[in-house]
Amino acid sequence: MPPERLRLATYNVEWFNALFDDAGRLLEDAAPSARYQISRAEQLTALGIVFNAMDADGVMVIEAPDSNGKRQSVRALERFAAKYGLRARRAVSGFRSETEQEISFLYDPDRLTARHDPQGEPHFDGVFRHDLDADATPETIRFSKPPLELAVTVAGSARPMRLIGVHAKSKAPHGARTPVEATRIAIENRRKQLAECVWLRNRVAMHLIAGDSLIVMGDFNDGPGLDEYEKLFGHSGVEIVLGTGAEAAMQLYDPHALMALESRIGLQPSSARFYNTAQEQFFEALLDFIMLSPDLAARRPRWRIWHPLNEPGCWKVPELRDALLTGSDHFPVVLDLPL
Repeated sequence: MPPERLRLATYNVEWFNALFDDAGRLLEDAAPSARYQISRAEQLTALGIVFNAMDADGVMVIEAPDSNGKRQSVRALERFAAKYGLRARRAVSGFRSETEQEISFLYDPDRLTARHDPQGEPHFDGVFRHDLDADATPETIRFSKPPLELAVTVAGSARPMRLIGVHAKSKAPHGARTPVEATRIAIENRRKQLAECVWLRNRVAMHLIAGDSLIVMGDFNDGPGLDEYEKLFGHSGVEIVLGTGAEAAMQLYDPHALMALESRIGLQPSSARFYNTAQEQFFEALLDFIMLSPDLAARRPRWRIWHPLNEPGCWKVPELRDALLTGSDHFPVVLDLPL
């Protein structure tokens, strides 16, 4: 990237963890990946193409390889970067996830320094109390995937930026056996997702009050007008984190979220594509965001969703277009930020 511009991206890589062994070695073989009818070698090759094409200074990797007693997300990502010759070749993770999906940041150490730097209380690996069901009794909330808080400094700059990587609770009613059970689980998951976003918003407000340059990026599993339960709760988690309705100095900005808020029916961007087995066709959703504090938004950055069918720069390169469809069910959101 030109020295006067910083390129950051967020990319949810579907089951990245399944492409590595416990030692972090890449499983480049014909065995099936966790993606339907795609081998591990095919998915890895596709991801190598996408990461190289992005050529980002830093990528917030959502669903990054697992960290546990045997596996290390950082080790796996750095081996992936070495294999495909990525400029973003250093990785950092934060608090471990309870799942096999970490949030990790892959970055170019020649352009950036990045360190895990949790702020505020409680930390995101702790406990947050919030009344989910309006019964005046706060419930205990824990992140299954704690947000990744980073202090990031651009080479040649003395002022750090704050980055927060997010993978909010999924609202899908996994495990439901009846329609009634599906509704109950979906509402419970929606409450949990909103509570996570309230917790995250508290941290955002702390940084904005302090005058920090802040970027919140990742998969929110939510968006304005995305499901019928939004009427029940009055707003989406994305609107909570953005600070919709607050004074301008206390709001974050993302143009794709704004488009969705202003047009709940009609033309909207999308960052993910899923196959619905019941209806036997693909559906799309806007789930992935890069939200900026007012000082960064004032620099007039450029956001692009690397949707292979909608982004002309991706569509006209068949190798990249196919790689985006093979690599994941989400597409990267890329930000070019003037320095």
